[in-house]
Amino acid sequence: MAKALRNYVCQSCGSAFPKWAGKCEACGAWNSIVEEPVGGGDVPKGLSGKRGKGVTFVALDGDVPQTIRRPTGMAEFDRVTGGGLVRGSAVLIGGDPGIGKSTLMLQVATMLRSVRVAYISGEEAVEQVQLRARRLGLGPDGHKPADITTELAAATSLRDIMASLDRPDAPQVVVIDSIQTLYLDSLDSAPGTVAQVRTCSAELIRLAKSRGFTLLLVGHVTKEGQIAGPRVLEHMVDTVLYFEGERGHHFRILRSVKNRFGPANEIGVFEMTDRGLAEVPNPSALFLAERHGNISGVSVFAGIEGTRPVLVEVQALVSPSPLATPRRAVVGWDSARLAMTLAVLETRCGLGLAGSEVYLNIAGGLRITEPAADLSVALALISSLSDRPVPSDLIAFGEIGLSGEVRMVTQAETRLKEAAKLGFKRAILPKRLSQPSGKKLKVEGLELIEIGHLQEMIDWLYNEVRSNALQATVDASRQQRAGDRSSTKEGPR
Repeated sequence: MAKALRNYVCQSCGSAFPKWAGKCEACGAWNSIVEEPVGGGDVPKGLSGKRGKGVTFVALDGDVPQTIRRPTGMAEFDRVTGGGLVRGSAVLIGGDPGIGKSTLMLQVATMLRSVRVAYISGEEAVEQVQLRARRLGLGPDGHKPADITTELAAATSLRDIMASLDRPDAPQVVVIDSIQTLYLDSLDSAPGTVAQVRTCSAELIRLAKSRGFTLLLVGHVTKEGQIAGPRVLEHMVDTVLYFEGERGHHFRILRSVKNRFGPANEIGVFEMTDRGLAEVPNPSALFLAERHGNISGVSVFAGIEGTRPVLVEVQALVSPSPLATPRRAVVGWDSARLAMTLAVLETRCGLGLAGSEVYLNIAGGLRITEPAADLSVALALISSLSDRPVPSDLIAFGEIGLSGEVRMVTQAETRLKEAAKLGFKRAILPKRLSQPSGKKLKVEGLELIEIGHLQEMIDWLYNEVRSNALQATVDASRQQRAGDRSSTKEGPR
């Protein structure tokens, strides 16, 4: 009898090794390598004598079938997916525990009109899902329309699920919550391991393509924020969505990381309420709703998330530190870019920041990744260091180079129009040295302050604050003189 082969697979990244090791050389995770059986007998080398079937080729300029989409009725979810759910596609939704993935999937399932939806839960019983639906107002006594058919089931066996779905009258949309709870009895590994997740996902995706239903897979994430299981899982599906947010904030961000049928890096904004997730059609106004003026260390950044302009508040605090190594705390931004911005401000602009503690926060729980936020972060740091508030009607965006120069970023006109719509009057942006289109950038109702170096912004801010303070002093003096003259004319009684 041939000896069964053994393979050692990392449960974090899916890399295979011939022997066990304490640390994975591919991803660096410790104690993540687990022994998994491969099978018995000798492994065949190359192709056997069996001949395969030929594949059919079509012309590149041939007729393309129209993509069939099913709008869910949730505008923010449809925006992220590119206009709705595509027939026969597989969508993977990942997020932290308790962030609201199951709530989002339940709301999407019940908002689909005239569509038969199968919601299969491997983590909760059917009664628990029904209780959540009633709490959200999605049950029979809620606002659920009569033309919606949502069927619930609690199962973890892949064979049972495949037998229920592999039939001509299969549902049009299938939700699996979650893929880490499914198992195939022919594999010796436990549910949630690399082999189980890879095999169960492959079989479900194959069935979705053949039967033509849309497959929504809910996935857990690791402590690093990546979807748990093999990385090949993200390559197998058509769309990868991340549901992000801080538990202390009521905002939730649905971000598209990969989308074969629409734009990537698109976001949808939701607000967590006691009745579930509510859509936020204008996230800029919501992120700036609790903004207070006349506070130093605060600036407004005009960013782009996918195709949507978003205005957020950047908060910075610079304070003296008694420690030899001052603290650098960042929430919602890249700590490496903060270190670079601090070094440029100190080296190129002469600001003393080496002995100060720096705290940076993007208000609202949104995470900013684009380099265009450099200028707004630098403006907040300068304001906090000098204890001079930034004018409340001012926005800023631009990328900072190592020599202190300010570089142009994309979609500047879109950012400026969003700022003008929300009532801002001035904008600091990079100087446009070249005009490819030949027309000058101009937005009605917005004064553009173009700078080419960080020192120019520092000089402008100091002069602006000084002139405002002087004007306020003059106005106060005039009011006092007017009051003295009126009291003199009246005379003593």
